[in-house]
Amino acid sequence: MPFLGVAFYFYKSPKFIPLPIVKAKLFSLSLLTILLPILLYFLLKTLRKVNSAQLKSTQERILPLVINSIIIFIVAQRILPQNQFIELYFFFIGILLSTLTCLMLAILKFKASIHMIASGGVFLFLIALSIHYSININGAIALFSIIIGAIATSRLHLKAHTNIELIIGFFVGLIPQLLMLNYWL
Repeated sequence: MPFLGVAFYFYKSPKFIPLPIVKAKLFSLSLLTILLPILLYFLLKTLRKVNSAQLKSTQERILPLVINSIIIFIVAQRILPQNQFIELYFFFIGILLSTLTCLMLAILKFKASIHMIASGGVFLFLIALSIHYSININGAIALFSIIIGAIATSRLHLKAHTNIELIIGFFVGLIPQLLMLNYWL
């Protein structure tokens, strides 16, 4: 989801950003937010720290969330620094806050939906980009609303979460992004 938000930003931003910079940022981001977590998952599975990719218990979620927090912090500081891309920097700070909130909930034995956290954060970021740049992306926002509904439905169908875990997950993703709007919108 963070990669999707950044790719959408680069696609819709009216700012001139040279293509080699866009490619480098997207490549770096894909390594840190897609490839590295996959490799770390297999490492954690080999070390028997997690049983499945579903992270069914709250105890299993703690170490992956700590690792993800570190990765997100590195992305915000090194790949998308505030002085280059203020919108993306605060998008990742919002993601970091959501991840830390999810970590605290896992420590407190509550399993918020990480899928809904991610989709809620990107959803608000898309709306904020639309407002910030005064661009009409209603179609993308409507499509993403349908995708969020499909994600929630699939999580319920798979019995991976309850309604309250999905709702809390959505708001854990949405609220930090809302708080970060004060700094860039």
